[in-house]
Amino acid sequence: MTLSAFRALAEALRAEVRKVIQGQDALIEMLLVSVFARGHCLLEGPPGTAKTLLAQTLSQVTSLHFGRVQFTPDLMPGDVLGVNLFNFQTGEFRLTRGPVFTDILLADEINRAPPKTQSALLQAMNEREVTIDGVTHPLGEEFFVIATQNPIEQHGTYPLPEAQLDRFLFKLLVDFPDRDAEISILAKGTRGPAGVMKAGLQPVMDRHALRDGHALVDAIRLEDSILRYIVDLVRATRTDGEVLHGASTRAAAALAGAVRARAALDGRDYALPDDVQSLFVPAMRHRIVLGPTAEIEGRTADEVLTAILNRQDAPR
Repeated sequence: MTLSAFRALAEALRAEVRKVIQGQDALIEMLLVSVFARGHCLLEGPPGTAKTLLAQTLSQVTSLHFGRVQFTPDLMPGDVLGVNLFNFQTGEFRLTRGPVFTDILLADEINRAPPKTQSALLQAMNEREVTIDGVTHPLGEEFFVIATQNPIEQHGTYPLPEAQLDRFLFKLLVDFPDRDAEISILAKGTRGPAGVMKAGLQPVMDRHALRDGHALVDAIRLEDSILRYIVDLVRATRTDGEVLHGASTRAAAALAGAVRARAALDGRDYALPDDVQSLFVPAMRHRIVLGPTAEIEGRTADEVLTAILNRQDAPR
């Protein structure tokens, strides 16, 4: 696949998704970066902001299999991964696969399930394989998790542990669309299952094209100046006085992969400092832990990260 063909594919994906999702162009763009950077996404926002609909729409336009898990306090790891059930007729155990065996998995309200169930996704997200009763089962290389959580309701929720948060490429904050977009949504009636049918979505990519896109993104070379910029920014999170725990080397590698994907989606075989700057905050906001001083002053992770970004000299 050439860069021009990849850019045309990306534009076709954007156009199809926008048939259903209006007023969320920045979110759509970040999701495409995640898909082609082989990263998982955590979406945080209030109910009714099309988080679930976005995941369903993405699966339709990419011809990928879609699975969904509604996380609840009584959800067990086996409900996500699957279980071995004994077949009395054959006298053997047989694996009943869980919803994790898919291409795009929507982990809806992931912070409502207890930590043991949340961690069931950890191996799948990191290694694209799961172990059930001591036997390892591979998942497809296209396996992609979109997890959602509601920031408003704190009762009965379990915050994701740092180890699992680090497996998400981005934490994206989803807000309501602007006034004009909301009017357009009502006029077109493209929300919900009936709305998706009405929109007439067409698949514009299959798994072979996705693999070609992955290979193209992997081939994007990052100049030494860009690599140094990424590393310096990530290292700055570890020495900042407002940060208790900074981002890891894994975070730096994830950001580098996202930068490659953003460059390719823009039709470039090279990265710019702007690519790094636009992705730094969403790639790091869930990977740092603020110190007591920042919390007392009411500072947010985004504010601290933006300050770090502004202090760091960009390559010219």
